[in-house]
Amino acid sequence: MTATGGDSAVALVTGGNRGIGREVCAQLVRLGHTVLLTARSADAAREAADAVAATPLPLDVTGNESIAAAAKFVEERYGRLDVLVNNAAITYDTWQRASTADLDVVRTAAETNLYGPWRMVQRFLPLLRHSDHPRIVNVSSEIASLASMGAGTPAYTSTKVALNALTRMLAAELRADRILVNAVCPGWVATDMGGPGGRPVAEGAASVVWAATLPDSGPSGGFFRDGRPIPW
Repeated sequence: MTATGGDSAVALVTGGNRGIGREVCAQLVRLGHTVLLTARSADAAREAADAVAATPLPLDVTGNESIAAAAKFVEERYGRLDVLVNNAAITYDTWQRASTADLDVVRTAAETNLYGPWRMVQRFLPLLRHSDHPRIVNVSSEIASLASMGAGTPAYTSTKVALNALTRMLAAELRADRILVNAVCPGWVATDMGGPGGRPVAEGAASVVWAATLPDSGPSGGFFRDGRPIPW
């Protein structure tokens, strides 16, 4: 995928300072993208960006002013956004069950896991519409598949289910704008959130990069892992 005028595609990755987000940034850089690696801490963004040859950008997806400042930077520097990867997520609450869950924990998780991507799409949509090949990738989880859902992790699971629903709605709404919107499960990955024993980070990130670099004829409104559909 190339951007307007043959320039490298501009990609923004939330939560890019560690784990899957950082590896997504690294892989997109290797593919020739101009990558904006974001993190809540400017120092964390700078350190991670230096390691993968990306551009650091402080961004808190729970803050409207922070998102507006990031969007202004992208608009003034590039005039468009080609790829938005909504990766930032919190609260893998394995200690909770739905019947006894602390709903304040659920609300806090939703601010990052659901409303964060929603805010990002709303604010960056004008810049995505300036792209010749716009892509939105929402990093989800198979744990949010209703077809195989079990007990546990109610905050994380419910917010990812809602993110999947948002993916479907946006894909339908933005089809006329040629914006491909998909949800991707990177699988159980050995990260700070996933814990030890999972697949290599590079494999999980590759699923996300696949959706970020789809051709114009690619799918939209789907739920994928490793390029293959997952039941909703």
